[in-house]
Amino acid sequence: MLLRCKLVLCTLLTILILTTHTVAINPVPAQTGNLSLEVFQVADLPLHVHEATLEKVDKNYRLKCWLSNNAEVKIIGLRYSVVAIDSKNEIHIVINRSEGLSLAAYDSRAITFRTPLAFKPRDGFRLMMMLEQVVSSGSIWEVVKAKDAAAAYAIGDYSTTPQVLHVPNQVDAPLPTRLPF
Repeated sequence: MLLRCKLVLCTLLTILILTTHTVAINPVPAQTGNLSLEVFQVADLPLHVHEATLEKVDKNYRLKCWLSNNAEVKIIGLRYSVVAIDSKNEIHIVINRSEGLSLAAYDSRAITFRTPLAFKPRDGFRLMMMLEQVVSSGSIWEVVKAKDAAAAYAIGDYSTTPQVLHVPNQVDAPLPTRLPF
């Protein structure tokens, strides 16, 4: 039993020494300039965002994220906001933008929006993204009082659930076919 304990102790000590040596040889790589975003998920929207980042391209940033469509219709557009939250939990709007896309029913994929976002990140700020509107050819889902919901989330009030208004899309809806009489 004593021999077994000594063997386990020697093995753990060897692993510790090798791990320390490997970390010293391979330092942590420098930051690439990409910024991670917290995502405030709105449960009642048919579209969900995962792994949102702002990728540095030249002097600007581009939004890259995974989108999951949970509806039985194709999504053709969305509106989102990116806000900076300071140490006092105050919200500073970075961008509010509408983007067009084509995401089939129940599909999920990584998307990089090509529209550049010009802003300078500050130390001590965290970035948060929230979907405010999702558009299909037949429906529009709009978050009611999105700014208030984001402000509650920023101060740590996760009990506030944003309300979603679901209305028919009469602009992008397909034209009804008329039968001649």
